[in-house]
Order: sequence, then structure tokens, then C-alpha cells
Amino acid sequence: MFDTALLLAAAFVAGALNAVAGGGSFLTLPALVLTGVPPVAANATGTVALLPGYMAGAWGFREDMQPPPGLSMRAVVLLSLIGGSAGAALLLVTPDATFKKIVPWLLLAATAMFAFGPQLRRWAGATGHGPVSASKAGLGMLAVAAYGGYFNGGLGILLLALFGLLGQTQLNAMNGMKNLVSALLTAIAVAIYAAGGIVEWKQALLMMVAATLGGYGGARVARKLPAPVLRWGIVATGLVMAAVFFWRQ
Repeated sequence: MFDTALLLAAAFVAGALNAVAGGGSFLTLPALVLTGVPPVAANATGTVALLPGYMAGAWGFREDMQPPPGLSMRAVVLLSLIGGSAGAALLLVTPDATFKKIVPWLLLAATAMFAFGPQLRRWAGATGHGPVSASKAGLGMLAVAAYGGYFNGGLGILLLALFGLLGQTQLNAMNGMKNLVSALLTAIAVAIYAAGGIVEWKQALLMMVAATLGGYGGARVARKLPAPVLRWGIVATGLVMAAVFFWRQ
């Protein structure tokens, strides 16, 4: 009962956080590991749980989507699927012991990206005035998609920074493409995780319902919080979770 309550609470809050500011994987991954799910399976299962939120977000921004300069919509879709597949395949062949050592560092990196997300986006926008070649834009898209297929934390910040670097300036278009790419690469990654047999479906389905409810209802409460409070609360959560993983090693 305690494990079930922990997973439901983590997924509910994660859904709300992803709807408002991101950072949901800071909660789902540690919650699954703390309830006894092996690290690689926990990463895959948590990603499955958050997929409906990405899909809903992409649908919500469907009228605002525009590909960034240097990439067509077809290229964005293909690179998202290819990169997500590559990252997911890499996760499948990563031993639990290795991933357990990598997780706290990934959490720290994702937390840093989240903490300095506004500065990162401003820097990307300031340095993205010149045209970027299609090959460089494609490589950047492929690299970020592969990261997302392997480890989902901080993905949204990386995508927004990449789009700014490529010269995209419309925030709604950037958010729409962020949600679309996240949904695409997560969907293909989930299919590969499932084929590889590393998804704990009982926990995934339970958390999926809670995450969807959190994204709908919890976001209403979270949006009333001042943005700095919400942001630094997520950063503190990420730091605590990274510390817990370091301690467990």
C-alpha cells in the first residue's frame, strides 16, 4: 500500500509539473527505484507513465506548430523517431549497475539545465541570429532526440534551447514543437522499451492514470504558485533525488 501510494503521488505531481514547468521525471524515476524497480526498468516505466501528457500537450499546440529554421516538419519527425530509437536502444543494452552509477549524474545535469533554463534559452536566442545549415540543425535535433530516448530529464529545456539556437523566436511555436518532438521520441522509445521487456506494466498503467489526472487538475493548483517558487522547488527536488541516488551507491 505504501509503494502504491508513493507511485500515485509521484506520478500525480509529475504530471502537474510537466504541464506547468517540466521536471516530472525527477519524481517518477526515484519513486520507482525506491519501490524496488531496477534502475533501467524504472527509467523506461516512468517514461511510459508520462507519455499521455506529452501527447496531450502536442495536441493542445497543434495550431501553433512551426518547424525551426533549417528543418522541415518531415525532417523533425524523422529525426525525432530515429534519435529516440537510438537512445532507447542504448538504454536496453545498458546494465543496471552501470545505469545506477549514471543516474545521479544525469539527474544533476538535468537539474542544472532546468535551473539555468531561462539563461540557456536567452543565450541560444542571442547567438542564433545567423543562418544554421540544414546538416548542423539536423545533427543537433538528432543528438537531443537520442538524449530524450535514453533519459527524459531536462529534455524540454534542451529542445527550447536548440530551437532558439536555430533562430526560432515564436514561443508558442517553440512549445508546440517541443511537445511534438517529446511525444514522438517518447512514443518510439516506449515501443522499443516494451519490445525489450523492460517496462513494469502494472506500475506504468497505475502511474499513467495518476500523471494524466495530475496534468489536468494538479496544474490548476501549481499555476497559482509564483514561478520562481515553482522553479526552485523543482530544482531542490532534483538535487535531493540526485543526493539520494549518490547515497544509495
